[in-house]
Amino acid sequence: MTTVFEAAGGTEGILRLAHAWHERVLADEVVSHAFSHGFRPDHTVRLAAYWSEALGGPAAYSGSYGDETSVVRIHSGNGEHDEMNRRAVDCFDVALVDADLAGDDRLRGVLHDYFAWATWNTMYQHSGEAIPDGMSIPRWSWDGLEEP
Repeated sequence: MTTVFEAAGGTEGILRLAHAWHERVLADEVVSHAFSHGFRPDHTVRLAAYWSEALGGPAAYSGSYGDETSVVRIHSGNGEHDEMNRRAVDCFDVALVDADLAGDDRLRGVLHDYFAWATWNTMYQHSGEAIPDGMSIPRWSWDGLEEP
């Protein structure tokens, strides 16, 4: 069986999705607030590397940019933002269509479930101080979260 990464078109497909999602969130009046302080010019490339690794692809993110601890710390300490989370997931669902990844119901469902889980459970801790060192990027398969 192929990985979710392979089914999504590999590096090219995930990069299309990262670009589509980034465009959607920048256009959203609520979610775009997360980027109001600016963002790295290579944000979508880094995002695609992260998603690729999380979805069963190569260790492109951890091999070049950092580990899960660094990702979670960047996104933490901003308090709860339920509306932003909901809208970010909505943007992701539309980005799946934009990136031509919504045609297969199983793939679309797994990608949605991954992104919703990551948004609500890993990315936005309440305090960066409580995040341990050395965390690895969670891996997601056709069956959901894989045990480390």
